[in-house]
Amino acid sequence: MQNNIFSGLFVGQNLVTLKQVDSTNTYLKDMLSKSKPVPEGTVIMAEDQFAGRGQRENTWHTEPGKNLTFSILLKPSFVDAQGQYDVTRAASLGVYDALQPLFGGGLKIKWPNDIYYGDKKLGGMLIENILQGSQIKASIVGIGLNVNQDNFTDNTGNATSIKQILHRDYELKNILAQICNHIEGYYLQLKAGRTDFVRNTYLSRLYWLNEAKPFRSNGQTFTGTINNVTDNGLLVVEHEGKVETFNFKEIEFLNK
Repeated sequence: MQNNIFSGLFVGQNLVTLKQVDSTNTYLKDMLSKSKPVPEGTVIMAEDQFAGRGQRENTWHTEPGKNLTFSILLKPSFVDAQGQYDVTRAASLGVYDALQPLFGGGLKIKWPNDIYYGDKKLGGMLIENILQGSQIKASIVGIGLNVNQDNFTDNTGNATSIKQILHRDYELKNILAQICNHIEGYYLQLKAGRTDFVRNTYLSRLYWLNEAKPFRSNGQTFTGTINNVTDNGLLVVEHEGKVETFNFKEIEFLNK
């Protein structure tokens, strides 16, 4: 395949397409562990990923050849460990911007790293950072996006796909190229020091922002309102007159 649909400077210029792999994140980590250097922006794309992973140790099931399952290698040495959630923000915004022209309204980013249309999950991310001291040596940005899959098994919860919503098939590599180009754009914003711009844009596109909604934490169900995400990625929720912050596994959205 020619890479001319990847119009960015480096993300996607080195594209490795695999027929089948357990996890593109694992494959990319294995590449990094070998002595040969791997260029920044390398993308590993799998036609069939049979052991994809998500947050909370969830598995990501996908029908072979129907969806996008890929990982991007970034080397954000300019981001310290405290700010590593900014890489998640940049990746989330890149996916959002790539898809937004297809959908218009209805698209949101669900904290910490899912892409939603209405109350349905279109895709998710698993970002694994390799630290060197207080800096990030490498970020492996794993993304799964439901594109042309028609049906989902019962255990996939509230999953949907672009095809289910828009009733047509889409060329996977064209969408991949758009995602890579937009992620690169936000990544370069971070590199240029425009961190506040990335954080504010992320917040403005957040699912359930400033809406009273049901949550569960520590076995307790409550109605709360998301009003912010801290610099280091904690969710800020106001309920019963007090403001609390939650880490990734400490709160559940009761949206199913």
